[in-house]
Amino acid sequence: MASTAQAERRPKLAGRETRHGALRVAMLPPAERMSLRAPAASVAALASALKIRLPNAPRQSAKSGQRTSLWLGPDEWLILDEGGGDPLADCRSVTAVHSAAGISHRNVAIEVSGPGAAACLNSGCPRDLSLAAFPVGACSRTLLGKVEIIIYRTAEDNFRVECWRSFSDYVFEFLSVAAKDVAG
Repeated sequence: MASTAQAERRPKLAGRETRHGALRVAMLPPAERMSLRAPAASVAALASALKIRLPNAPRQSAKSGQRTSLWLGPDEWLILDEGGGDPLADCRSVTAVHSAAGISHRNVAIEVSGPGAAACLNSGCPRDLSLAAFPVGACSRTLLGKVEIIIYRTAEDNFRVECWRSFSDYVFEFLSVAAKDVAG
């Protein structure tokens, strides 16, 4: 009987963390991610299969258990599952028109948390991250320095930053230096 080789998934920068006062920049554990595109007529079937609402307005997100959907455009969402679920598999039986691509190995997530988290991100991000303009639950595709990122505000002083793993060294170091500057 032939054995099958198993690849171990090792997240880039796993375990990296930096603290400056109460401000923390840390790599988050792996999550399942799916890029989803669909016309409005398909949203109900996909939301039912994924067991989560698919927001239909800019900067909106939805959360159900360990699954989160982030609105990225009129027909585009990032689906995150931090509980071991497989959103791609959940969409396989949906016959409504859609495009779903697993991007779990492409992206990594960095958490920026603590007092000054918004100021840390704003050191390289042009988006207004004040609570009034970017409340808890808001999300957006934007830039940090020269890299495209997705920012998701999970609490008043807590953000999840999604970026391509090939840019993760740059993003982590950028945020670490910014955190040091913000903390003074």
